[in-house]
Formats: sequence, C-alpha cells, structure tokens
Amino acid sequence: MTHSPTPPAPTTDPARLLAPIVRAAGQAVGDYRMIESGDRVMVCLSGGKDSYTLLDVLLHLQRKAPIPFELIAVNLDQGQPGFPTDVLPRYLTGLGVPHSLIRQDTYSVVREKTRPGKTTCALCSRLRRGALYRHARELGATKIALGHHRDDILETLFMNLFFGARLKAMPPKLQSDDGTNVVIRPLAYVPEADIIRYAHARAFPIIPCNLCGSQENLQRKVVGEMLAGWEREHPGRLTNIARALTRVSPSHLMDPALFDFASLSVTPAEGDRGFDPDDYPQREFLSGVQELDMLG
Repeated sequence: MTHSPTPPAPTTDPARLLAPIVRAAGQAVGDYRMIESGDRVMVCLSGGKDSYTLLDVLLHLQRKAPIPFELIAVNLDQGQPGFPTDVLPRYLTGLGVPHSLIRQDTYSVVREKTRPGKTTCALCSRLRRGALYRHARELGATKIALGHHRDDILETLFMNLFFGARLKAMPPKLQSDDGTNVVIRPLAYVPEADIIRYAHARAFPIIPCNLCGSQENLQRKVVGEMLAGWEREHPGRLTNIARALTRVSPSHLMDPALFDFASLSVTPAEGDRGFDPDDYPQREFLSGVQELDMLG
C-alpha cells in the first residue's frame, strides 16, 4: 500500500515568511515607481499588524535597494483612552529607526460628531490624514507610506461597487489631498494571509483601535468575510481580481467620460477583442509562486 508523503509543517521562521512579502512589495514599488533616490519616506505606524509589516519590508528594501532613501516612522496618538504611548517609541528605539509621536485628539471629535449606529471610519480617516499630511510637510517627507494590502484594496473595490455604485478601488500611489505629498502603498500586491502569518511569527506589540475595532457590524467587515469565503472555496480568486485591476479595457466598460463612445467609427480602437477566448487564462485560478508572478 502506497502512503502519500506527509506535507511539511508550515514554517514559523520570520525570515522565510517575510521573503514572499518583500518580493511582492518590491514588485509593487518598481511597477509604480513608489520610491526614488533621495526620498524621505514617512512610514505611518498605527500599531497594527499591517503597518509593523510595512516597516519591516521597507527596512529590508532600504538595506538591499541600489538607491539611497530615508525612513522616518510616525505614529498618531488620536487621544484614545488608555492608548499606550510608550509601546511604539520603545519598539522603534530598539530597531534604531528614527521616529516621532504626534498627538491630536481626533477620538473625541469622532465620538462627538458620529451619530449612533453610524460608522466612524470616514471622519476618523479625514482627520487622521490631515494630521499626517501636516506632519509630513514639517518633516520634509517626499512620500507617505501606508500599510494597506491587497485585500484592503479589494474590499474598497467591492464597497464602492455595492454601496457607492462606483467602479473604484484604492490606488497604490496617489497625490495627497493637500497636493503637497505622494502617498504610497507598498503592500498593494501582498495578501493579508501572508501578513497575518508573518505578524504572528514576529509577535509584534499590537495596539488595538478602540474606534473602528469596536464596530462589529461594519459593511467593510461583511465584504471582507465575503472575499475570505471566495478564497476558501476558490483559492486564487482574489489574485485574479487584483490582477484584473491592472488590466482594464475602458472601451468595454460604460463610462463615457473614460472612453469616447460617441466618436466611435468603423475603425475601432479596441473592437471586440475583450471577448476573445484567447484573452482568458487556461485555468481560472493560479496558486503559490505563480500568483505572485502573475501580479508582476
């Protein structure tokens, strides 16, 4: 009787778990020219798994990159009751990372302005962005790095689709609202599952958020659970959706502001090639290293 070999146990080595994250992040940084020689990058740390992972990735890239750039870690103390102001400074000092802690009581403002039953995210995000943009100007930062990952981008896509009637996601790179800075998301290609495994292995000193973390019925959470269910049932589906955001055919959508349908003639720009069978992969879903390669 032939026995199937026992699959190897999942690794808990942080270095090995970081490798695919760095590979995907490096690809995103290169694809969107996120970091350039001489940049001063302000890394926004919330105290959550994503921003801790972002910092590790950027420190790794800083050591390996052929171009010089600076990193400055920044945390915004939003005035949440019991916020441990010593955790991040102690952690960052241990790493030898330049850092600063800024305080702005957005917590009280959000609590006061948000009606019962409504989500705090939109107002909290606007206030937080304003504080971070101001601090970036004071630091002379040229880039602001945020820890949003692939799954955050896909959740935003479906949130806009389901509840906003818009085909819009979260860009990997954009100009800040005040026009004075560039925001980058180096983890744009990284699945959240990889970050969860890495953060667990690293045992980061996580600081919970008492605003959004206390809202259990957020529509974003519902959308996140939907996406997680898709990935369980059809591994690789989220990779294909993320890849689709990089392969858009404007002439096969319905936005007249995006594509000039009115001026179409018998000489088409794209014709009906969007429906050609050869445009679709032989297999619907890919896995492992192939997924990362496809995102490149």
